[in-house]
Amino acid sequence: MSNVRPESMERITTQALAEAFIAEQIDAIRAQVGDGKVLLALSGGVDSSVCAALLIRAIGQNLVCVHVNHGLLRKGEPEQVIKVFRDELGANLVYVDAVDRFLDKLAGVSDPEQKRKIIGAEFIRVFEEEARKLEGISFLGQGTIYPDITESVGVKAHHNVGGLPDDLKFELVEPVKLLYKDEVRVVGKALGLPDSMVYRQPFPGPGLGVRCVGAITRDRLEALREADAIVREEIGALPEVPWQYFCAIPDFQSTGIQYVDGKGQRHMGWAVVVRAVNTVDAVTATVPEIPFSVLCRIRDRIIKTVAGVNRVLWDISEKPVATIEFE
Repeated sequence: MSNVRPESMERITTQALAEAFIAEQIDAIRAQVGDGKVLLALSGGVDSSVCAALLIRAIGQNLVCVHVNHGLLRKGEPEQVIKVFRDELGANLVYVDAVDRFLDKLAGVSDPEQKRKIIGAEFIRVFEEEARKLEGISFLGQGTIYPDITESVGVKAHHNVGGLPDDLKFELVEPVKLLYKDEVRVVGKALGLPDSMVYRQPFPGPGLGVRCVGAITRDRLEALREADAIVREEIGALPEVPWQYFCAIPDFQSTGIQYVDGKGQRHMGWAVVVRAVNTVDAVTATVPEIPFSVLCRIRDRIIKTVAGVNRVLWDISEKPVATIEFE
């Protein structure tokens, strides 16, 4: 298939259309790959997960998935990737615990662009090392989707492995490259992926690295991960769920009061900033109303259970002038 979406291609909106697409792609993958082996960087995001599930249907154990845990994922995400793909789908999955490696590289780095570059470059190095351990790999699977082709030069560096050395250049296999995001989700549902993966919140490539504002420290990163899980649980249970909701931790501390044996004691703590937005095109974004009772519940849960946090703030800034993310 070419990189230009055929005008005659029907929008995939139903399970029947998704199943027809799946059958077509299985045939196309088998025709392209034959008995060859495919390597895929599996982030756990919607695109790479649907791509992986399609490839598993088509070639089974001839797909090798590499999941790199760089320590910047949300709570429970590495475990979910292992459960869904290794335990439930029987994938040939390589799990790489690279948490210390990434966080050591990021220590003391506060510039957002430098953080992004370090995370991207280190991911390529880790993936390259894993690729060199494998034999007989001829193809590289990628979760490229249609907007990646039309809206950017090349593909997303955090999902797709560009920059590999010349001796590791593989033929690309991109089974969802003509689909829009909503269509990818329909196909994911038809493939049996869980809703928590299919409807996964938009998540930046550097992960929590851009929400742990400034130089990343392990304790602040862990506080962010725990607070984020609470925010996603509470806001995700609303009758009308915003397009995106998350939290960030700025790189400063402020004074708080902690009562021990009835006596107030001053202590320094971080602030968690809660953010929720609605958008159609990500060019502009509005802030939805969140019931004050829900905000108070989020506040109480975070302050009571997340170590080192003594304030919870609600960001009502719209885009423009604020960006959706903090870095």
